[in-house]
Amino acid sequence: METKYRKALSERESRILSELSYRNKGIFTLNDLDEFVQKPKNFLHHLIEKNWILKARRGIYIIVPLEAGSGGASDHTVHSFAIASSLVEPYYIGFWSALNYHGLTDQIPSVIYIATTKLRHSRNILDNKFVFVKVHQRKMFGVDKINIEKMQVAISSPEKTIVDCLDHPEHAGGLDEVAKAFYFSKKELDAKKIVEYAKKIGNTAVIKRLGFITEVFGWDDYIFLLSSAKIKSGYSLLDPTIPKTGHIREKWKVVVNITIDPKKWMQ
Repeated sequence: METKYRKALSERESRILSELSYRNKGIFTLNDLDEFVQKPKNFLHHLIEKNWILKARRGIYIIVPLEAGSGGASDHTVHSFAIASSLVEPYYIGFWSALNYHGLTDQIPSVIYIATTKLRHSRNILDNKFVFVKVHQRKMFGVDKINIEKMQVAISSPEKTIVDCLDHPEHAGGLDEVAKAFYFSKKELDAKKIVEYAKKIGNTAVIKRLGFITEVFGWDDYIFLLSSAKIKSGYSLLDPTIPKTGHIREKWKVVVNITIDPKKWMQ
C-alpha cells in the first residue's frame, strides 16, 4: 500500500498540538480541546486527513510524533499500554500483562488486562484487545508508574502482580502458569511484600493458595511469614479455572485440583 504522507499543519494546528504534547496529552479526548477550538470535530477531521493524529476510538485521539516520519499516522504504531492508560480511571495494567512486562513469564498474553474499579466491556482498539477486570477499591494498591512513549502508565509492581494473579488465576493463564512464574522469580521478589499484599488484598483464598504453593516449593521463609495469617474456615479451589475435583490439604484449606510440580517446568 502506498504511504499517505502527512500534510503541513497550519500555525493554529501546530500550536494546539504542541500545547497538548507539552501537557502530556499525547493521547487526548474531545474535552481536552474545549479551551482551544469551538468545533473540535471539524478540527479533528482536518488533522486526521493531514495524517497528524490517529483515532483510537470514539472520543479518544492520538498525536503522531515527529519521529514517526513523513508517513505520519500511516506508518505509526502505538504501544498498547499507552492506549490502555487513556481508557478508564482509576486503572493499572495488571495480571498476565504485568506478569509478562516484568519478565516473570515468557508467555505473551493475547490481550491487555486492565484492573479498574469501573465496570467496562472488553474492546478492540488498533488491533489490540483490552480486557477490563473490575476489582474492589481496596485492591488498588501496589502500583508503579512506568514511562511508555513519553507517557506515564500505571502497572502493578512485581509483588502485587503475583498476588493479583493468585487472586484471579483466570486472568493469568491459570494457577500453574502463576506458580511457574513465581517459582523462577523468587530472587527478584520481596517475600515480605508478597505476604503483606496477600493479607491486604482481602481474599483469604490468596493466603491459602500462597501457603500451599510455597509449601510445595519448600520455601520456609514464606511459611514463616504466613504463620501469623488468619485462614478462614471453608475450602478454596487451588485453581478456580478447572473442575472442582481433588484432594483436600487441610492445613491450607484448599481443594488441590491441580498438581504443582517444579520438576515438570525444568523439562
